[in-house]
Parts: sequence; structure tokens; C-alpha cells
Amino acid sequence: MIKVLLADDQALVRAGFRALLDAQPDMTVVAEAPDGAEAIRLSREHAPDVVLMDIRMPGTDGLTATRQMPAGPRVIILTTFELDEYVFEALRGGASGFLVKDTEPAELIQAVRVVAAGEALLSPSVTRRLIAEYASRAKEPLAADGLNQLTDREREVLGLVGTGMTNDEIAAKLFMSPATAKTHVSRTMMKLHARDRAQLVVIAYESGLVRPGWL
Repeated sequence: MIKVLLADDQALVRAGFRALLDAQPDMTVVAEAPDGAEAIRLSREHAPDVVLMDIRMPGTDGLTATRQMPAGPRVIILTTFELDEYVFEALRGGASGFLVKDTEPAELIQAVRVVAAGEALLSPSVTRRLIAEYASRAKEPLAADGLNQLTDREREVLGLVGTGMTNDEIAAKLFMSPATAKTHVSRTMMKLHARDRAQLVVIAYESGLVRPGWL
């Protein structure tokens, strides 16, 4: 059973999400929070698998709450706009992905299952737009000491992950099987201590492997 915590300052939104998720045979909403501080407290109390986190809440917002979340829950950021100015910062802070609030119910349900299974929730097209938006406002990329642990092929794969490519797309570009591409991605995540693909995207940009002109 996937345990979900809802964090949104609008009671009506929480009620809608609860009704949808509780109707699934493999999900249950264990708690609701009207702000980030309560989301953090309830996460410690209920140990949810997934937190649906509104990014804009009074008091402690979703960005701050995501950074302060206890280990364990995987955070999906909820936003009104696909390119919310805080989304990239939320991913850097530990979120596993994001959804716009007008997402279709079936997509929301699938998103919870995907993130609960340990995958990142970032489509290639959204990843590209997100990085391009961030890159246009960011300072010089940061150095990433961990990159010296990677083989040349793994660095190449990391750069392609950073541009939003799927494993199948990486495999086609590098003339390898999808299974081999997946292995390279998994080894890269392990070496860089990245929790999921979303964190690889952040590392790829901040290490300079991804540049705005590549997108």
C-alpha cells in the first residue's frame, strides 16, 4: 500500500486529491497538511511513501519544506505553472519531480506510483524547458568533484540525461541497447549518490555537462 501525504493550503484541493487517491486499491492518504511546517511534522509522524507538495503555501512554503523533509518520503511538487520559478530549486532540494495542478486524474495516480517505485517524474520535454529557463538566469555552473569517479561513457550518459533524454533515446544516440543505457544511468546515479533521475539532471547542469545551447 502506497502511503500519501497531501500538503496544500486549499482544503478543497486536498479533499479532491484524497477522494481520488483513497479510491485506488493500492493507495491511502495518511495525513493532510495546510502548510509546509505541518507537512514536515506529519511526515515524521506518519512516514508516508509520497508527499504531494504544493509549492506556494503561507508560512513554510513547499520549497523550504522539501529541503527539510525527513529521509524516506519522495516529494512530488504541485504547481499551477509548468515553469514555476521555484521548480528547479525544489528538484535541487530533493523533490523527485513535479506536476501541474490541472493534471488529469489518471496521470496523477500514475505519477504517485512512478515516484513511489523510485523513479523521477520529469518528462523529456519538460526537463529541457526547465533547464533552459533556469540556465537563462543562473550563474556559472558549479564544479562537481564527484564527476572524476565516472568513466568517459558515464559522463557522456550523464550529459544526455541532463538534456532530458530517455534511456531509449540515449541508447539510440550512443548505438547501444536500452538495457546497457539503463545500466550506465544506474551506475552514474550510484557513483554520484543521486537518489533519482531528477537529481542527475541537476548535477548535469551544475557541473557544466549541460549548457543552454545544447537544448
